[in-house]
Amino acid sequence: MTTHYQEDQRLDPRCVAVLENLSKTRSKNFDVTSREALIEITSRPEAVAREEQTYALMDLMDNERIASREGLRIETHDIRSSPDGNTIKLQSFRPDTDETLPCVYYMHGGGMMTASCFRGCYQTWARLLAHHNLCVVMVDFRNALRPSSAPEVAPFPAGLNDCVSGFQWLKAHAAALNIDPEYIVLSGESGGGNLSIATTMKLIQDGHRDAVAGLYALCPYISGEWPRDELPSTHENAGYFISVNNNHGAMAYGIEQLEAKNPLAWPYFASAADVEHFPPTMISVNECDPLRDEGIAFYRTLMAAGVQAHCRQVMGTFHAIELFITVFTDHTRMTAADIARWVEECRPA
Repeated sequence: MTTHYQEDQRLDPRCVAVLENLSKTRSKNFDVTSREALIEITSRPEAVAREEQTYALMDLMDNERIASREGLRIETHDIRSSPDGNTIKLQSFRPDTDETLPCVYYMHGGGMMTASCFRGCYQTWARLLAHHNLCVVMVDFRNALRPSSAPEVAPFPAGLNDCVSGFQWLKAHAAALNIDPEYIVLSGESGGGNLSIATTMKLIQDGHRDAVAGLYALCPYISGEWPRDELPSTHENAGYFISVNNNHGAMAYGIEQLEAKNPLAWPYFASAADVEHFPPTMISVNECDPLRDEGIAFYRTLMAAGVQAHCRQVMGTFHAIELFITVFTDHTRMTAADIARWVEECRPA
């Protein structure tokens, strides 16, 4: 039985107030019959208006006080993605020095369906990480439902291909970016957590076993179908900030990938053999998130495969709270510092 957030003693009281405000604009939970039907529904004026409200909230999180642009070099790079030949944007943030730095290659959230790294919350997040003496490169991959800065909308494997292509571009241009090509740590939250895991898996499958120095996935969105009885959080935290108990993610990304239990699309289905060559990996989950237990399950898969893996649970919080930067600045700063510490843990021998 789902516990209502207003009565949930686990939650940080600040979360309750935020959830109350967000509940006023949340869309209804319903299934769709096809990807085309979902695109049509989410293109309607009322749905676009809700999307714009969400983006306006994300843009309010662009905050110079929390993470200044001063002292940083911020650049946008247009690159060609393979194999489709489409163009995507990468944005790099780094201290304005000539020092060779480790790199955090970051994939934004939005369920692989929506959003963009150019939204305000990601801009502040990247600057905050960069101030830990890191180069941060964000990839604005093709979404599966609504456009990012890339105008094309396409299902799996479009977004994954873009993320892999961005990584390969980073490696090839490491000298120009003043980054260590052997010291790139992948990261992302929610759908970006999915893509950071899938990009790591794809690179290994393609023969680049040592390409990634480390992985830090936050609240990964990886099971493709909710609720699941084997994942209690999908019941107990249903509707806390996100409502995933529908088939939108699977339809948008390509329902056949879920039916085939493709771990590159939905890493929850990865076997120990799929992940045995993963680099050191941190999984971060939020206690009051519907996705909590799939993140923990993936951590268990890593452990069974003998990977150097750790899992942290941020108590009292809902999904991706770190990106509510101006509201939960303490959580944002703590997780940014933890990512920086994890990057140090992943330093190549």
